[in-house]
Amino acid sequence: MEEQDIDSVRRLSAAYEQIARELSKVIVGQQEVVEQLLISLFAGGHCLLVGVPGLAKTLMIRSLAESLSLDFNRIQFTPDLMPSDITGTEVIQEDKATGQREYRFIPGPVFANVILADEINRTPPKTQAALLEAMQEHQVTAGGQRHRLPTPFFVLATQNPIEQEGTYPLPEAQLDRFMFNIQVDYPSRDEELEIVRRTTADHRAMITAMLSAEDIAQLTHVVRKAPVADHVAQYAIELVRMTRKGREETPDFIGQYVQWGAGPRASQYLVLGAKSRAVLQGRTFVTTEDVQAVALPVLRHRMRTNFTADAEGITTDDLIRRLIELVPTVAADEQADKAFRSANAG
Repeated sequence: MEEQDIDSVRRLSAAYEQIARELSKVIVGQQEVVEQLLISLFAGGHCLLVGVPGLAKTLMIRSLAESLSLDFNRIQFTPDLMPSDITGTEVIQEDKATGQREYRFIPGPVFANVILADEINRTPPKTQAALLEAMQEHQVTAGGQRHRLPTPFFVLATQNPIEQEGTYPLPEAQLDRFMFNIQVDYPSRDEELEIVRRTTADHRAMITAMLSAEDIAQLTHVVRKAPVADHVAQYAIELVRMTRKGREETPDFIGQYVQWGAGPRASQYLVLGAKSRAVLQGRTFVTTEDVQAVALPVLRHRMRTNFTADAEGITTDDLIRRLIELVPTVAADEQADKAFRSANAG
């Protein structure tokens, strides 16, 4: 990496610590969730947050947007929401000078830097597809005209895992568009006590913005420039390939419990997520430990368990952890890690 890129790495690492401190003014606990959100954000990826109601998912995303000085819009998905309700629509407007009528595009709420797609599984597939097209192409098409979305552009969608009546589950092909699937768990006893104290008092913490949209766009390029040694990339690929049944290298428990495994996009996001994690920690090199740290959010929604696994209460997280134990970093990889760190520590 160039000297200016190394300076940017130091700047991003310092900003990450400041952002985490700012969010802690509002969010109690959930350090791992915040870290995964920021890893995905600086890697340029979208996130799906899954958790029961009341775990501050919406507050966390809104506070994150405030700490980064980004435009934020929340879209509450409902069964009657239409694609034009989120992307925008064309209206007829009369030119008072000429008397002629012409179409004018009115941008929808998707035109912001951070979009909170609240309960994305509550809207029909047509509206889900409109949002997912915007996620992939970073543009909206209306009346034959393409309208570019602002940069940076992140979709942070939430999903309620316990109430499935009247919902439209996202197909696996659409779930694959999300870089991370982040599980938001219940707080600990001490954290819940602190939540009650804060939320029942007459006080609202103010969040200071740390980075602008231009800063984030620039730092996203720095993340992609971070070098990755061949053995780290091969480790990520090996981890993904072992999720696929019917292959020689696949362990027996995958064939027993998995319907299908992760595709090539998982390998890409494992490496990209590992790069982002390394840079956020102030490192210009990526290790296999970084790949392991992002394996759960990258892989958990790209594997489908079968009936046997469901009957025995085995989840994709259980299988991913077993794979991480099965594909450890061997001594040669550890030596390569040390050599790679020394070469890129400057």
